[in-house]
Amino acid sequence: MKQTVRSLIATVIFIGTITIAKAQDAIPGPTPPVLPDFSALIKTGKIQLDWISGFPNAVQIGIQRSLDSVLNFTTIGYASYPDQTRNAYLDNKPLPGKNYYRLFILFKNNRYMYSKTVLAVSDSSIAANTKLGAQDVAATNTNNATGTGTVIPWKPSNYVYTTADGNVNIRLPQAAQKKYHIKFFEPTGAFLFEVEQVAEPFLILEKAIFMHAGWFNFEIYEDGKLLEKWSLYIPLNYRS
Repeated sequence: MKQTVRSLIATVIFIGTITIAKAQDAIPGPTPPVLPDFSALIKTGKIQLDWISGFPNAVQIGIQRSLDSVLNFTTIGYASYPDQTRNAYLDNKPLPGKNYYRLFILFKNNRYMYSKTVLAVSDSSIAANTKLGAQDVAATNTNNATGTGTVIPWKPSNYVYTTADGNVNIRLPQAAQKKYHIKFFEPTGAFLFEVEQVAEPFLILEKAIFMHAGWFNFEIYEDGKLLEKWSLYIPLNYRS
């Protein structure tokens, strides 16, 4: 009889332990941290990232960049003070096309999280859509980009041109139907870089890609044939 009572007590204690454990598991833990308030603004050939995180336990915040917002994110730098509420990072060498960013946040307990992904957009305080004309460039508004030895008055191309933020815009409405290939050159004729295929009707090349201000030449090929050979001017400072 005593053995039966002891067995019953042991069973009750065991069941009670399981019940308490399950109840403890059901108690909600600390609320997960809110994702950072994260933005990316295109400045004068650079992209400025700003965020509000409020993670005092963060030991590292990595800035990651991608061209497609889904795959191929690469860490390009780290926040200098990851535990601060407000933080910023300047991408001095953005890639041609659309730049997407996210934050990799590592905490003291070795747990980590990702922020939302954001697309870099133009700074609304800069008149970025204004095309630069002859009156905006250097005093010498003539250029021999034709390669024919004939100097003609310069005016911006309708396909590749600089806007007031200093960035280079590519506008090719038939990009989906035709194959466009663009090459860029230094004023000396030295090859700089190329966009092998323009996949979208509108594309922005950041000023920083060109490495310096001044004149640059370009060639546009449409389905393998030369469409335009001309030049553009990148100012040292943008016009607001």
